[in-house]
Amino acid sequence: MSVRIIVDSASDLTKERADALNLDYMPLKTIFGETEYLDGVTISHKEFYEKLIECGTIPTTSQVSPHDFEAKFKEVKEAGDTAVVICLSSLLSGTYQSAHIALDGYEDCITLVDSLNVCLGEQILVLYAVKLRDEGLSAKEIAEKLEEKKKDVCVLAVFDTLEYLKQGGRISKTAAWAGNILSIKPVIAIEKGEVAILGKARGSKNGNNILIQEVKNKNGIDFSMPYMLGYSGLDDSLLRKYIADSADLWTGQTKELPISTIGSTIGTHAGPGAICVSFFHNA
Repeated sequence: MSVRIIVDSASDLTKERADALNLDYMPLKTIFGETEYLDGVTISHKEFYEKLIECGTIPTTSQVSPHDFEAKFKEVKEAGDTAVVICLSSLLSGTYQSAHIALDGYEDCITLVDSLNVCLGEQILVLYAVKLRDEGLSAKEIAEKLEEKKKDVCVLAVFDTLEYLKQGGRISKTAAWAGNILSIKPVIAIEKGEVAILGKARGSKNGNNILIQEVKNKNGIDFSMPYMLGYSGLDDSLLRKYIADSADLWTGQTKELPISTIGSTIGTHAGPGAICVSFFHNA
């Protein structure tokens, strides 16, 4: 009997990375016009941004269905395994609710965790679960640890443009126009499972400064736990600039900074050029 970890693609783990970590991967759907893609399976992060730039239109995303979860839960039960399921925030998507609907009849082998996060915040919680699994904890024990530690996850990001928020109907055209003229960069966080605006920086340098200060405000990074930096789009130059600007956070703490690309779930609203840092804060 094996302990399995089921994750959705909103964690921004690629399918290849999920396979390497021995995870069960549940893709959300990304829809361009009439064409539907399985996030991370039939469209890669790179292909998503190429299509986003080429099409000039905003795609939509769709949650994992109860049917897909039920098929996975049946597979787990028939194999005699147990599993912990880690989903993106129930306040941002119906994916967790889909898993809950599918849970009926599988409560003996499946345990659900609402990450109250998305993107790299969900990803580092998954990486913590992998560590616990490899230490020999049961699915229920892993879920208990995740419930305890998920409140310590911090996700901070700077968007390079307001255009995709405008096209997705998240802000007005006037606000987007003014923001782009003034080079305004929205700084966001995930707080209590929802997106919160921390501020609006004029230029990437000021955006980086806000990120650096917010890390310090959170009492710094617990380097004994998973952490991750990421970027959206096809070019990591803005992330490299942030790393250089924030060198004091990392120097002497780590030899290597793990970097992830950001997929379609957040990329649909952020567009290219966003940078993100996720970590467990110090107690």
